[in-house]
Amino acid sequence: MDYVRNLIHCGGPASRGITGKGVGVAVLDTGIFPHIDFEDRIAGFYDAVNHRRAPYDDNGHGTHIAAIIGGNGRQSGGKYAGIAPGSHMIAVKVLDSSGNGYASDVLAGLSWIRRQKERLGIRIVNISVGSYAGKYMSEDSALVRGVEAAWDDGLVVVVAAGNHGPANMSVTTPGISRKVITVGCSDDHKKVLVRGNVMVDYSGRGPTAACICKPEIIAPGAKVVSCTNRDGQYSMKSGTSMATPVAAGAIALLLEKYPDLSNRDVKLRLKERAIDLKLPKKQQGWGFLDVERLLQE
Repeated sequence: MDYVRNLIHCGGPASRGITGKGVGVAVLDTGIFPHIDFEDRIAGFYDAVNHRRAPYDDNGHGTHIAAIIGGNGRQSGGKYAGIAPGSHMIAVKVLDSSGNGYASDVLAGLSWIRRQKERLGIRIVNISVGSYAGKYMSEDSALVRGVEAAWDDGLVVVVAAGNHGPANMSVTTPGISRKVITVGCSDDHKKVLVRGNVMVDYSGRGPTAACICKPEIIAPGAKVVSCTNRDGQYSMKSGTSMATPVAAGAIALLLEKYPDLSNRDVKLRLKERAIDLKLPKKQQGWGFLDVERLLQE
């Protein structure tokens, strides 16, 4: 979390009053626990799995993701603040207590977001969820069509590249969509634990089966400390799931500063402001996400 922490607390955007305030970020995942670091910024909740009405997270993954985007670090004295601590969260539960789910629930969650985007001020959709099953690996799959419908509605859709690298064509669905912004890990050379498995060089690599260069951008995802689904507690997780909300949080800052940007504008700006790490394009895409550079005039 050092990269995230330094950005926010050592002369980063938050110190200049840019916090993502007014920008709604929808997180499709395992739900959200009302951790103190969110305060009153959980603006909406939809449960496609158990159809409960009050926010909850029976796994912890979704809370971790949401706090990388918008946790304010209150419980830790600011040590574990997210990228855009002024943004508001809209949690959409599409995965069960084991972190598994069905495409139909993801599609239901996306449909709900599209209906609620104006009411809840949703500008960004974070999807740290993916499938590597053969039947979903086509651009014509239901998952790809679902995220592209959200994109066509004007939402900035940010999707994890998945943890099935380093082979070619290892980006998971719906990250294979040519419209959405797909995020890989910049630090997957570090050995980490992902779901109990030791992994290295795991970030999904392109191109897609349709020869589309993926991912678009890479960001830190190794050993990120963020909120858990117990009040006042934090945990460490790794993977492209964690890199994706770093990008989503950065985009929330960008949209606070430049609220009239379209999702296409956001994508172009990411491309123009990325830092080339001299890694293969199938690994880094446009390059490394530099938030300060992204926000510059």
